[in-house]
Amino acid sequence: MAAVTVSPKYQIVIPKEVREKFGLLPGQKVQIVVFGDRIVLIPVMPAKRMRGFLSGIDTRIPRERDRL
Repeated sequence: MAAVTVSPKYQIVIPKEVREKFGLLPGQKVQIVVFGDRIVLIPVMPAKRMRGFLSGIDTRIPRERDRL
């Protein structure tokens, strides 16, 4: 976990290791989500980049009889 400082203009710098891990590029958009007392940044990804990200997920779940 990395700590960042909010500038006088309310800006932050995303640490290099986080940018590299998520492949963030200059000008890329991130979604800001507030959960209670937390701020979460979610990279906005193009649909093509997200293709296959759920591969291997187990889709076998119990279903109600009228939903089969």
